Amino acid sequence: MNPIDPNAEWIEPDGLGGFASGTVSGIRTRRYHALLLTATAPPAGRMVLVNGFDAWVETARGTFAISSQRYAPDVIHHDGASRIESFEYEPWPRWRYRIDNDLVLEQELFVPKGESAVFISWRIVAGGADPGGDGSAHALNQAASTPPATTLRVRLFLSGRDFHATHHENASFKFVADQNGERVRFQSYDGVPVVIAYSNGHYAHEPTWYRNFVYSEEQLRGLDAVEDLASPGVFEFSLSEKPAVLMLSAVAGGGDPGNSANSPASTPPAKESIEARHVQVRTSEQARRQNFSNPLERSADVYLVKRGKGKTLIAGYPWFGDWGRDTFIALRGLCIATGRLEEARDILLQWAGTVSEGMLPNRFPDQGEQPEFNSVDASLWYIIAVNDYLLAAKKQATLNDDCHIKKLSVAVEAILGGYSEGTRFGIRADRDGLLSAGEHGQQLTWMDARVDGREITPRIGKPVEIQALWLNALAIGAKFSGQWQALFEKGKAAFESKFWNEHAGCLADVIDCDHQPGAVDLTFRPNQIFAVGGLPLMLLSEEKARRVVDAVEMLLATPMGLRSLAPRERGYAPHYQGDSRAIDSVYHQGTVWPWLIGPFVEAWVRVRGANADARKKARARFLPALYEHLNHAGLGHISEICDAEPPHTPRGCPFQAWSLGELLRVERSVLA
Repeated sequence: MNPIDPNAEWIEPDGLGGFASGTVSGIRTRRYHALLLTATAPPAGRMVLVNGFDAWVETARGTFAISSQRYAPDVIHHDGASRIESFEYEPWPRWRYRIDNDLVLEQELFVPKGESAVFISWRIVAGGADPGGDGSAHALNQAASTPPATTLRVRLFLSGRDFHATHHENASFKFVADQNGERVRFQSYDGVPVVIAYSNGHYAHEPTWYRNFVYSEEQLRGLDAVEDLASPGVFEFSLSEKPAVLMLSAVAGGGDPGNSANSPASTPPAKESIEARHVQVRTSEQARRQNFSNPLERSADVYLVKRGKGKTLIAGYPWFGDWGRDTFIALRGLCIATGRLEEARDILLQWAGTVSEGMLPNRFPDQGEQPEFNSVDASLWYIIAVNDYLLAAKKQATLNDDCHIKKLSVAVEAILGGYSEGTRFGIRADRDGLLSAGEHGQQLTWMDARVDGREITPRIGKPVEIQALWLNALAIGAKFSGQWQALFEKGKAAFESKFWNEHAGCLADVIDCDHQPGAVDLTFRPNQIFAVGGLPLMLLSEEKARRVVDAVEMLLATPMGLRSLAPRERGYAPHYQGDSRAIDSVYHQGTVWPWLIGPFVEAWVRVRGANADARKKARARFLPALYEHLNHAGLGHISEICDAEPPHTPRGCPFQAWSLGELLRVERSVLA
């Protein structure tokens, strides 16, 4: 990346819910930035075990830092970030630090898929030359003309806390380090997973506290942003002799990784050196990543994680878990559109068993409490995803398993049955065939922000996108059982007549507001686009569909997605900023959502005949800014949200599953 964006973020997920993450500069700006963040009950129960490190190089010419930290009130120390000469994030994060004209140091970091572990390595590149050409020799070699007596020292920072929390100095932290050959064992607190460090260096026990780290992104969010971290000691490596390797792994239960069933597969066997293991795991992981056809598909892979014996999708890194709504929206692009149908099937089957009273959970809490069902649309999006999967699976005989199809169809029937008869939160099919939903005290649509116990956009009644989802779900259900056809036809006949506003040339956002017949909310929001794009059926006449798309483009479209509220509306917020109360209040009050580019582009193409010319124009008109965004914020990914007004600064979660998923769906399905 040239020039380097020091605030851009990288992520290395482990496929279990945990990850390593940080910034290009190496300065941790979030409480979630960590070297070893593990999911103790994948993908939930996430804890930060190793937060980061300080590193410095000692030569005959002096001591030179290759790391930087931010301390309160706003002090950067040391000056390692200033020595970064280059940074790459493919296939994993790699930095080059120029110490002086004769000494360049390369550092790289990767997390092997399926392992709660991370490898960090350093090597000298004399004069800046790379003997491997592309860094491929990193694990084995370093330049021949190596400056003499070059020593690397690395001091780890540990906590052992919930990943949403911060850590502070206390007398209970256990500074004990159990050393055995290449292995050093740490356990911050009783009941916390053990950290095993393997290295080809020497460990010196020098316990101390580092106080008052400050995280600038948490400050901006108005959250606790100051942390103290414990540092048990220092690892010393002779870089003038060979490259340095450090592996960190998390082991549940406090056992010895050499014997524990929970031991990461990348842990070196008793008779194998960490250097040999590093070469082996690095080669294997590089081959796995090269197997993806392009970087976008490789980025898509990071959201697929293990849940029990099945799979699910993480809604976004660093703080989201597996949310129902997000999973089923993102699945269409991340898995189905990219041909990863077995993963799509496994995820859909995993969720099929969670139907309760016709509803799927909207969220599995991170600490394993009871699932939450506060969503009217998650279950409907599931049906849409099932339909997409079954259509794609028809082309592969190996996926046409009657048992799997039966299980999916049973889930679809259970959802439609529960919704039509009535279920939680006032969700029920009304006499007009449309779906009524909502009660005060619950946020049920994707516009779900709450502040001080109050829903900012309650949308009680019949929200427009819920009707689009409901009618599409009924049409899909009719493929399995003819009983849904009549209800579909009744609802479709009512939809256009009840939602269309001829004077404004658009659809109402909600009708029968607060369950009051005839009460209409004409607030101009993007939800109406789902009546034209993003779903299998277009529910409006061609003329009205074109008017909706034109109005949405004029009032809501930005280079990064759609605004959640038109600028002319009361309460419009041009920027997403302030403390948590302030930003939650404007979450859907103008803030741009990149995931909405999917339904919008599909609608835009549809009303222009869905021909090659329309697809070509849509690609040139709506996608360039999103591709440019891949090199900013969350590297290789699309952010959750952006400011409503230029320059549309990225906000929220920097790695968002449905944002990337909809870009992939547009590329592979809509514009292909």
